[in-house]
Amino acid sequence: MVEEVVPLSTMPAGSKGIIEQLSGGVGLTRRLMEMGMTAGTQVEVIRNDMGPIVVKTRGITIAIGRGMANHILVRKIM
Repeated sequence: MVEEVVPLSTMPAGSKGIIEQLSGGVGLTRRLMEMGMTAGTQVEVIRNDMGPIVVKTRGITIAIGRGMANHILVRKIM
């Protein structure tokens, strides 16, 4: 079974995934990497309703704007 790769912005609260790829320009990619969002890193969605998406990664909680979250491609894990 092939796992689906989706933008982080589409994942519901409580779901987990592994970052597969960062898309977007050099500046955006650099900013995401500075926040700890790198390929191979596990993320857990804490909140995804109105406003920024709140995720937990590398033991820290981060709020990410929807525009940025659209550029983080994640492979869902169970």
